Amino acid sequence: MITKTKTLVLKLLGRPRNELSAHDVKKARQYIADYWKKLERYHPKDDETLIGLPNPYLVPAFEEGHPFDFNEMYYWDSFFMVQGMFDDAHREFVMGVLDNLLIMQRRFGVIPNASRTYLMGRSQPPFLTTFILELYERYKPGKQWLKEKMSTAEAEYRTVWMGEAKPNWRQIFMGLSRYYDINMLNDLAEAESGWDMTPRFGRKALEYVPVDLNALLYKYEMDFAKTAEILGDTNAQKRWKRAAEKRRQAMDKLMWSDLKDLYYDYNFAKQKRGTVASLAAYFPLWAGMVDDKRAKDLVRSLKKFEQKGGLATTEPQTIPINSIVPGTMPTQWAHPNGWAPLHFVVVYGLKRYGYEEEARRIAMKWLKTNLDWFNKNGVFLEKYNVVNPDKPPAKGLYPSQTGFGWTNAVFERFCQDFIDQ
Repeated sequence: MITKTKTLVLKLLGRPRNELSAHDVKKARQYIADYWKKLERYHPKDDETLIGLPNPYLVPAFEEGHPFDFNEMYYWDSFFMVQGMFDDAHREFVMGVLDNLLIMQRRFGVIPNASRTYLMGRSQPPFLTTFILELYERYKPGKQWLKEKMSTAEAEYRTVWMGEAKPNWRQIFMGLSRYYDINMLNDLAEAESGWDMTPRFGRKALEYVPVDLNALLYKYEMDFAKTAEILGDTNAQKRWKRAAEKRRQAMDKLMWSDLKDLYYDYNFAKQKRGTVASLAAYFPLWAGMVDDKRAKDLVRSLKKFEQKGGLATTEPQTIPINSIVPGTMPTQWAHPNGWAPLHFVVVYGLKRYGYEEEARRIAMKWLKTNLDWFNKNGVFLEKYNVVNPDKPPAKGLYPSQTGFGWTNAVFERFCQDFIDQ
């Protein structure tokens, strides 16, 4: 009777049953707003292995007594952690986080995995141009600011992601790039992907040109073209668009499966597509790389991943590799786990192509999974079991962490865009 009454009330209010209201998320959002101070760090001077940075920043997680005690700033975590902070109150802080990344690129010739000297051998998925353009459009700091910041991003693109020899041997096959580590170790290259660990590469990350990385680099090239247009450099704009088109064609040839309507990572060593279906396939959608037909195909393929609690990172593996290979590392970036940054990419990729209903449905599922766990346990997690949201996520290589920065931020951003609006 209670369920029927609640359903009737929601209908009368014009709110579908699976929607959330501002009241539903109010307590969780206040928790998140209060939690940022626990994650904020300020270390302006080098201290042993910790790199000094001039501006405050956020660390991924903090929990009293937890084995992981973060003090360093992470690359792609930082991009996602500020997603709920694009307002006037956080302007100085968010601009400072971006500047820290740019300062590391200028100082070391790479934005490291995190601000530790021992993490210089690899980077993390590159979101720098997106970060710069978002702040340019939101805060209007001017064309000279844009020119200077994008100049550093172009140096990162050319030196790090398009490097053809050690210490940055990433451009490897048909103009496409791979994840890499200076030690030439597969597991450390996989760590650069941020998906540590995942079944996507079969512990052979150095042999793959990945979908997500190359879609991100396509977006770099299109972002450089957009910047050139803003700055009135027509020749540069045309040059960057040609580079982006060349990458798109190579990716379509090597990575797209007409049979499965999905992008797959490409194993250039064996010259064949990988077999693991993953949400990396939706980075081209987010980057604006596909035409309307392919976008429709990708939307149709969402059923491979969509679960009760959101999107699983991969399709279920027929035989979990952990169970058949002794000593294999746990693959937490896989089914049944869902992750905030991947939901962000998919949801805003869908919105980019006008799939508002699908974007909203997935965002609401993810919000509800996060919210139900918070209401029951009083914390946010770094990842969730989207197949059985009441159960803990599958364990990974590292200890599970709570109060997690990018989960908090994507929750807040989804609230802003799908509830407040």
